[in-house]
Amino acid sequence: MRTSEELRQLLARIDRRSYPAYKEVKGQYRFPGYMLSVDHVQGDPFAAPSRLSVHVKGTDAAFPRNLYEKDCCRVALQDELTRRFADQAKRCSFIAKGSGHSGLISVSACGQEVLERSACHIDPADGRLVMRFEAGFPANGRTVNSRELEKMLFDLLPKAIGASLFYRNLDAARLCRVADLAEDQKYIRDKLPELGLCAFVANGSVLPRESGVSARPMKDAVAFAAPKSLSVTLDLPHKGPLTGMGIPKGVTLIVGGGYHGKSTLLRALEMGVYDHIAGDGREYVITDATAVKIRAEDGRSIQKTDISMFINDLPNGKDTVRFFTEDASGSTSQAANVVESMEAGASLLLIDEDTSATNFMIRDELMQRVIHRDMEPITPFIDRIRELYERFGMSTVIVAGSSGAYFHVADRVIQMDRYEPKDITDLAKKEAEAFPPLREISESAMSPAFDRRPTPSPRFLGQERIKMKTLGKEGVQINRETIDLRYVEQIADSEQAAALGCCVKYAQQHIMDGKKTLKQVVDELEAAMEKGTLTAIGDSRNGAAGLARPRRQEIFACFDRYRSMKF
Repeated sequence: MRTSEELRQLLARIDRRSYPAYKEVKGQYRFPGYMLSVDHVQGDPFAAPSRLSVHVKGTDAAFPRNLYEKDCCRVALQDELTRRFADQAKRCSFIAKGSGHSGLISVSACGQEVLERSACHIDPADGRLVMRFEAGFPANGRTVNSRELEKMLFDLLPKAIGASLFYRNLDAARLCRVADLAEDQKYIRDKLPELGLCAFVANGSVLPRESGVSARPMKDAVAFAAPKSLSVTLDLPHKGPLTGMGIPKGVTLIVGGGYHGKSTLLRALEMGVYDHIAGDGREYVITDATAVKIRAEDGRSIQKTDISMFINDLPNGKDTVRFFTEDASGSTSQAANVVESMEAGASLLLIDEDTSATNFMIRDELMQRVIHRDMEPITPFIDRIRELYERFGMSTVIVAGSSGAYFHVADRVIQMDRYEPKDITDLAKKEAEAFPPLREISESAMSPAFDRRPTPSPRFLGQERIKMKTLGKEGVQINRETIDLRYVEQIADSEQAAALGCCVKYAQQHIMDGKKTLKQVVDELEAAMEKGTLTAIGDSRNGAAGLARPRRQEIFACFDRYRSMKF
């Protein structure tokens, strides 16, 4: 490791040389209180910025152990420090001048959710801290401007580091509140199974968002208030008593007129699988961590999935136990989504009628009379929903605005009335008596077979370079193929999509052998991330910066939508 003074001398030596001379800067340098590592140097001022990292010893960072010894607190602290560093970086960015990305200093942009990111990591054993970020090395045209880089590395960056990565310079009370909130959120999540609940929405929560493109809370929105019949009070470790609506396991129907908050509640529940920052309005909206939002996905690929519990006896004789298609219909895609969610370990399904395939969800009375059961290969979801819960332990929350058929099978019915929830279960059941269901009792479903064994592609095992590109939250491109993630609606951040691409590559290079099931492959992926953090699956060429930990359910979803995956 070289000293900071040696770095200064090196910069003076390469000043005004052609831009590739910056490659000599790569390495580690000892600064007062921290070590600066130049991990990758961009080849051109207009190329992707250089990647750097700051390493601080636990004794120098000096964060109290209670802020990071528990996993929930550590992830929350890492998130808070990333936000603080991002604020400082924004103030410093582009003060140093030049062409292209010259002067840029940036780190992961955190949203409303608290995610484990590769940008910041604190070692739970000794408190060592690593912050990874990008910097645009300054240039005049394509000539090294090391005087501006010296300003960045010796003036601007030390100020940002000092103001964000050392406990003595931070608001101790704020950090304590961050840890307390994380512990309270974990307490609620851990309590859900014990109380027989699949979700909890605290009174006072603000569910509507600012706009369709902003996840910030809407100003002057109606605060959530639980109906008495579903009211639950929890005694949190730090906040104390907190009352809200508990959604019991089983089948829950959310109804109401248009624009009254049905989908808003469902959206809050689907993102409740993540913790949220204080002030978000949903920090005490906690959902079963395995919950999966499913919908119809016309055109998606399905890879040897057992959809026989919903679809059988296709006219073309196609196998539905190991169903394969490159262009799924709405009904087959939604059937696959249910079964794949089961395979991924989900114990709660979230469904919005508006984005579902009608013929998958229900067949009305008249249609059943006209088209006999023998002529219909689809067993609608309504005929399996009770069985999913009673046999497989999978609860369902459905938003319905036009069909009342689910009143018969629902355990409870919640009406959203001007964003206020009302328990109308008794009324709905009474009214449903006047409309007896005309359903043909289906035979019990065979348990789906989860024995798919993926085989790695030869191109991942050879010397061929694998190119990856993240397309926001909507997909990841591997070489020339795009994995379409648009309808995997619980991906909260583009860095999760980037991590999913890394999961595909890592699994094919290090785990898949054609003998392990997909479940075993995902188990080993998660074990690798637990043991070595997100850096374990990071691209060796591109580094591990810019990744956020995806849930197990999204890892399965990514593999299931990768058309080149072979089983």
